[in-house]
Amino acid sequence: MRFDILLLAPLGSILALAFAGYLSVRILAKSEGTDDMVRIAEAVREGAYAYLKRQYSGVALFFGIMFLILVALSVKGHLPIFVPFAFLTGGFFSGLSGFIGMAIATRSSARTTNAAKKSLNSALQIAFSSGAVMGLVVVGLGLLDLSIWYYLLNWWYASHPTPHGMDKLAAITSTMLCFGMGASSQALFARVGGGIFTKAADVGADLVGKVEAGIPEDDPRNPAVIADNVGDNVGDVAGMGADLYESYVGSIVATMALGVAAFGKLGLSLQSITIPLVMAAVGVVSSILGTFFVKTKEKAEQGALLAALRRGVFSSSIMVAIGSFFVVKFNLGLSHIGIYYAVLSGLAAGVLIGLSTEFFTSSKYKPTRSIAETSLTGPATVIISGIAVGMSSTAIPVIVVAIAILASYYLSGGAGDPSIGLYGVAISAVGMLSTLGITLATDAYGPVADNAGGNAEMTHQPKEIRQRTDALDTLGNTTAATGKGFAIGSAALTALALIAAYRDQIQILGGKIDLSLMNPRTLVGLLIGGMLPFVFCSMTMKAVGRTAGSIVVEVRRQFKEIAGIMEGRAKPDYARCVKIVTAAAQKEMILPSLMAIASPILMGILAGVDSVTGMLTGATVSGFVLAIMMANSGGAWDNAKKYVEEGNFGGKGSLAHKAVVVGDTVGDPFKDTSGPSLNILIKLMSMVSIVFASFILSNTLMK
Repeated sequence: MRFDILLLAPLGSILALAFAGYLSVRILAKSEGTDDMVRIAEAVREGAYAYLKRQYSGVALFFGIMFLILVALSVKGHLPIFVPFAFLTGGFFSGLSGFIGMAIATRSSARTTNAAKKSLNSALQIAFSSGAVMGLVVVGLGLLDLSIWYYLLNWWYASHPTPHGMDKLAAITSTMLCFGMGASSQALFARVGGGIFTKAADVGADLVGKVEAGIPEDDPRNPAVIADNVGDNVGDVAGMGADLYESYVGSIVATMALGVAAFGKLGLSLQSITIPLVMAAVGVVSSILGTFFVKTKEKAEQGALLAALRRGVFSSSIMVAIGSFFVVKFNLGLSHIGIYYAVLSGLAAGVLIGLSTEFFTSSKYKPTRSIAETSLTGPATVIISGIAVGMSSTAIPVIVVAIAILASYYLSGGAGDPSIGLYGVAISAVGMLSTLGITLATDAYGPVADNAGGNAEMTHQPKEIRQRTDALDTLGNTTAATGKGFAIGSAALTALALIAAYRDQIQILGGKIDLSLMNPRTLVGLLIGGMLPFVFCSMTMKAVGRTAGSIVVEVRRQFKEIAGIMEGRAKPDYARCVKIVTAAAQKEMILPSLMAIASPILMGILAGVDSVTGMLTGATVSGFVLAIMMANSGGAWDNAKKYVEEGNFGGKGSLAHKAVVVGDTVGDPFKDTSGPSLNILIKLMSMVSIVFASFILSNTLMK
């Protein structure tokens, strides 16, 4: 009996989740340290759970309303009946991946602090293992969701008619595209809400604590310090996990949909959808093996720490590159080996974007050090130079992605068959994300190291403990920026594939699209689409500013009204700050998220399907570049601050230090709220357009 190679996808899911479970057990077997260390960790954990409970309650209401809307559209024949349920599972698994990652992260911070008493490598192992749990849970749940829907729909359409007379595989992939909308919706709420929480708390704590009161970061006298540590987990772990989950499944389902369109006429539809699923399974194995390469020596400097993480990522990439050759050869044969070259172009693009991001955000290199140097002339020059660094940092990723698009398109055979070329572009995004299990680990470990440093400061650990956690935290800023660049780059490739899938969906439904720039509706769509990421960022930046202002007022009030805080004789009201940012984040995340969902529907109704395609294209272009600029500016400002805190240009407490702290507070919402949310925005808009394509065609005012 011939082995069904598609079974490797659910097997890969089981393997990823099993290894994540093994790492979790190994982490939890370690000691959290002293009673004070345990108490601080519990306070952060309780705050994080309270926030997520409130957020998920609000998001559940949104999903309930959307479910009813999708059911109504299904009843009217605009959607297959499975779409509402696919929408729910996409959101559920996206939220679950973030929750599990946050749960292990909040249990790892104190253990990382305690391990730092032994050695730097011991601390690295726990923090990185926590990040690996996040990465493997994301890919494991992603493959599980994909596998469940593929086998369910394959069974159903074997004995039931398909929508619009499509063949079975086209109907399967078309429906699976729709659960990506649920994943993207949950991810946007998680990223925006979590980003507002974490950066408002961080900015408020820094402005009053560091700049006004002159106390160290994570000082227990700061009333916002627990809220700041909670924010690291709900924004940079739970939000990021949901974000990367939707990136991962979105790239795979878009590739599957385009594969059916490209290879159906050749009788290779099944083989074309098998490739991205099996590649994901190969990526799981490669990521697990790569984790064993991450270790370092005691007294390692930043270069050695970064090299340790690079060994893991690069070794995984090499294994995927080797394994993908056999996956493509087995399914499509050597006649379509150009698909393999498209995979390589995606892998190479991911590595190059990571290296570029590292250059512009690491304090090892000139761009970040130049920002630190401008601190000698005040915060204004710090902000100017940080924005300039972010702007210049867009050139390399944009050029790399442009080359990857051209290479994957033409190497896969786009010159002879454009539909196969588009499949090649989509598969390059899968290649870029195939090692997500370990690349996300290098990103998610940063918040754990940050919290570990906070725990060390609040429990008055010896100086060398904080030095070790700070070394990990500083590297975490660079790897986090690298992870964001990686996600943004893959988003650009995936968004292009989704736009092509939207065009195919319109054509299946009997509609026509005129993408000529001489078509005023397309041109209007381009302009409005180019504007939307800026309006979105304005809304999220203002939300952080308003919420941070509330924290500043509260921290000042406590310093003034609670006698003995500064002397350490009285305990601040930490819970009050957590409550303020929790309530504000829930309120402020609603409007930006709804804008992303409503925009393509309103555009389609008012100006037609041509304008929707233009809008998606414009939003992809401007959102991609803006996201890179904001993420890299924020990362560079953060590491410039840490470079000064290491003793350069006057060190902590100097005027230069206060200047870079101001720059860092501006960069916080850049890199952790607005910037990383943009890659979800551009994909969610495309997903919504695909799901509501039939409704738009039937109700547009411009036929």
